Amino acid sequence: MSKRWLTLTWPLLLAGWLAAAPPAGAADTPVDSAEQAAQDDLYQAALKALDEGRTSEATALLGRLIKQDPLHAGAWMELAITECDLGNAAEAERLFSEIEQRFNPPPGIQDVIATHRAGGCLRHDDARPASWLMSVGRGYDSNVNQGASNPNFSIGGIPGELAPEFRAHPDHYSLLTGSYVRPLTTEGTLAIVQFSDRRNDHDHDQDTASVLLGLEHAWNLGRWRARATGAFGNVTLDGKLYQRQEALQLRAAPPITLPDKLDLAAIGNFSHVTYPTRTSYDGNTAELGAVLNYHGETDQGVLTVSKLHDNGGQDRPGGDRRGWFASAQWYALLRSGLYGEAGLTHQHWDGSRIYSPGLIDVVRHQDTSNARVAVQWYFRPNVSLHLEGRLVHNRENISLFEYNSRALQLSLRWDNF
Repeated sequence: MSKRWLTLTWPLLLAGWLAAAPPAGAADTPVDSAEQAAQDDLYQAALKALDEGRTSEATALLGRLIKQDPLHAGAWMELAITECDLGNAAEAERLFSEIEQRFNPPPGIQDVIATHRAGGCLRHDDARPASWLMSVGRGYDSNVNQGASNPNFSIGGIPGELAPEFRAHPDHYSLLTGSYVRPLTTEGTLAIVQFSDRRNDHDHDQDTASVLLGLEHAWNLGRWRARATGAFGNVTLDGKLYQRQEALQLRAAPPITLPDKLDLAAIGNFSHVTYPTRTSYDGNTAELGAVLNYHGETDQGVLTVSKLHDNGGQDRPGGDRRGWFASAQWYALLRSGLYGEAGLTHQHWDGSRIYSPGLIDVVRHQDTSNARVAVQWYFRPNVSLHLEGRLVHNRENISLFEYNSRALQLSLRWDNF
């Protein structure tokens, strides 16, 4: 199983276990609602401490919760895995054995326990172990070059028809992706590496590769929870450097009380993008918005809404841009070892001046919608099949830039191998 900061597999698997049945031997004893609410708050605080890398605080919170509620299976499992990740093999084994005796865990949870036992609970440089994810896949894309959906156009009032190379090119492709997350401290600092390499069967001038290097740190600002991430990335097109990007994100969760299962945070992003072969398209983008998270028993949802401003160079066609972004994501445990995902995003841009005076005498308006659905099946503890479908619909008032695409991709994934 992947670690909790890399995928959603473990939280959903645990949620499915907790929702399925009470622990072995549990009595139907009424629980005071105020006491239950306090225990739920303590558990959520421990999970957030784990997510942010504050393991010392998390283990203390989990220990307190187990003393208050000895039948809290989630607290026992989180504490056992954390002790194992910290290299405390003897304590982790004691907790795993206690879980097996108290709760009679289902096969999926038994696989998690077996995976951690097999790893030997080794500690790495006084930090939690690194996490890996590798994926190889094959796919089909109806428009690998983002070719225009309308072959007819007009420039300077003169109608024309696009040449075939500017229309949609369908193609099959092969894809290799990977990510590596290594905690640098036990209190919330992570190093992140991601890469991707996509090769088309025929349209090789649209082959892309990317690499991203990042550093993330989480901390508390009084009662606020904060997380900062810095990243640097390069993208190549047809083997040549196409785009370079530097980005900084700050995420802060205010100390407010929300309905159960909800969590709210403010986000601020700033990125600088350069195009080595098309310098007039360089720009700086600022984003300010909010993220609402929902944590259900067997599903999770994320809703994001933000305002955007893109400040380009003086020679960039259309000038500066203003817009907004919205995203809704959903993840669920469908059955043991089977997970579902769905997402919908929409981005809107408005230009600040005429796109190209004398040729394209309009101010550009762009709306891009992206829908995706996916299922992931773990047929072994660390190996899964991932099937994903995507639809992209880019609507514009300049027909040259309008395009649609459909893609279907099947991948084989390994995590923490």
